Amino acid sequence: MAKKIFIFLILFSALRFYSQNLDYKVLKALNQTDMPCWDKTMKGVSFSVYPAMPVSVVGIWTQGYINKDEVMMRNGYKSAVSIALAVGLTTGLKYAVNRTRPFTEYPNDIIKRDHAGPYSFPSGHTTAAFATATAVSLSYKKWYVTVPAYTYASLVGYSRMRLGMHYGTDVLGGMIIGIGSGLLTWQLDKAFNKK
Repeated sequence: MAKKIFIFLILFSALRFYSQNLDYKVLKALNQTDMPCWDKTMKGVSFSVYPAMPVSVVGIWTQGYINKDEVMMRNGYKSAVSIALAVGLTTGLKYAVNRTRPFTEYPNDIIKRDHAGPYSFPSGHTTAAFATATAVSLSYKKWYVTVPAYTYASLVGYSRMRLGMHYGTDVLGGMIIGIGSGLLTWQLDKAFNKK
């Protein structure tokens, strides 16, 4: 039994080292070249998450209100709950995990192109973008809404790496939390409101 545990620990350590090395290499490749116009665009994409969250929630609710569609109005409320849940979880995890930003960890290799707090995991911008995309997708259930919503959210995740703010695993964590919060909120609403 001790031998199996020892082998597991060695494999786990090797996998962890490999994934950290891959995480760093991917980030470095995305962050290195100097493209001022593209970087300015990526800053705009990152910042756009802040107005996109409330605009999406209010837009969904308002459409329901105007059309007297109680389901869509309820979707507006669920969108607000799922985004708030995602942002809350992300904030808590940042302080629990305490992962330093890549530009702090590798100041000679990763170019800092934006400003952010001290902690990296998970990406708050990515979490918010994917929570918003999931809420919008679950509200409308149309491919021509879902595809652009998730494309935008993916671009936000990319922008956080391009700007040197996050590792790929930070972005992946944000994606999982954002999508998971939306799915969980919709499932809980369905379970509690069976008619």
